[in-house]
Amino acid sequence: MSSSIDDAHTPATASGHVPVLLHETLELLAPRGGVKLLDGTFGGGGHARAMLESADDVEVVALDRDPAALPRAEALKAEFGERFRLYHINFGNLAELNESGFHGVLFDFGLSSFQLDTEERGFSFRYDAPVDMRMNPAEGISAAEFLETADEESLVRAVRNYGEEQRWRRVVKAIIAARGTGALQRTQSLAGLIVDAVGPTPRGRKAVHPATRTFQGIRVEVNDELSAIERGLPAAFDCLLPEGVLAAISFHSLEDRIVKRFCRKMAGRPEHARDSRTLDEREVRATMISTRPISPKEAEIASNPRSRSARLRSVRKIF
Repeated sequence: MSSSIDDAHTPATASGHVPVLLHETLELLAPRGGVKLLDGTFGGGGHARAMLESADDVEVVALDRDPAALPRAEALKAEFGERFRLYHINFGNLAELNESGFHGVLFDFGLSSFQLDTEERGFSFRYDAPVDMRMNPAEGISAAEFLETADEESLVRAVRNYGEEQRWRRVVKAIIAARGTGALQRTQSLAGLIVDAVGPTPRGRKAVHPATRTFQGIRVEVNDELSAIERGLPAAFDCLLPEGVLAAISFHSLEDRIVKRFCRKMAGRPEHARDSRTLDEREVRATMISTRPISPKEAEIASNPRSRSARLRSVRKIF
């Protein structure tokens, strides 16, 4: 993969994986000789590879909880040797990592193309597969087991809060009614159940598949994704050297809200409209590199439609 910074094209890895907002993240992290960078979400390895190719002595430490990422990491290890290493851990447990002194940290939240396109992982209803959705299939319970056994409060949290599905009552009711029938065990039967529950998309709303939001919410719940972000961001900030950059790419509003509030908190700004703390009660530990998120350019969206919803925020650490 080329490490050149090119506005018109985002290169894919040899496996076909396309790293999102590559040009923009390289500009922010500015990989150069002697720096140590953390890729908190290794995924397909596209960002990590670009960092390593930027200079001969860039060092990259990567994290990923998905065991399927390990063979991709081995390929980078074989190519870049001691300059690259991967830890098989959830970035939410970053505080346990026995490494620090990073000049930059990158998070790329959400699913990798490998996870989304691997049928048996059950992330997508494009395929008929078991409803699993775990980012680490060796941990926790599958999404199907969650749907069969969770209490109503947990289902509401997944569908309404995390999926942001406006017709959540219908969906939750349909899930509970379908328990024990087998409909919750396969992705396409689950998607069909949701479609029947929510009905046609109301006029004026963006035409997305009616099951999209619920699938997202279930995935977020099963993998405890938002809690991991809330733990991982401050731990990453603590690992940074002064003047180091923390950059995070989000793909939906729930992720982006957490990142935005964290960045504002570190910069000593009100975290949200109800934040009434005085200036004396705030601590300025960073500067916001941009007050607004960076979005993909039209050329990137055209070549990689999955990048459309990506939002990049960043801060530079003061101390």
